[in-house]
Amino acid sequence: RKEFADLYVNYKLNESIQKPFEAFMKGFLRGCPGRMWKVFHPAELQSILQGHAKYDWNLLQKHAKYIRYQNVDRTIRNFWTVFHKLPEEKKKMFLAFLSGCDQISGYGLEHFTFTIEDPKLQNPDDYCPSANTCYRILLLPR
Repeated sequence: RKEFADLYVNYKLNESIQKPFEAFMKGFLRGCPGRMWKVFHPAELQSILQGHAKYDWNLLQKHAKYIRYQNVDRTIRNFWTVFHKLPEEKKKMFLAFLSGCDQISGYGLEHFTFTIEDPKLQNPDDYCPSANTCYRILLLPR
């Protein structure tokens, strides 16, 4: 039974995926040559490819920039109060809304900046917040 189990596990985890994995590896190494990855430790490489999994949301607030707003404006204070009360999953959804991705790059939140801008609308109550994901700008009506 042990021999059968060992052979079965080997087949499922190695032999059955060998051809698809080789095709994947060939394509991956074409865009990202293997010699470049050898300089990283596994944890560093995971961070570069996947981004960070844990966030310091206060750092996000600290690095926010404002256009036609100041950090003491009531709208901004209310925004951050509500944001910090959100559960972790909703905060990640906000990141996806703002930047198109719910993860922060390997550089970390200390290098992630975004801007909150007042779009200067005639009737701000008639509009919802929107985002320019390319430039990480949150258009937040007053």
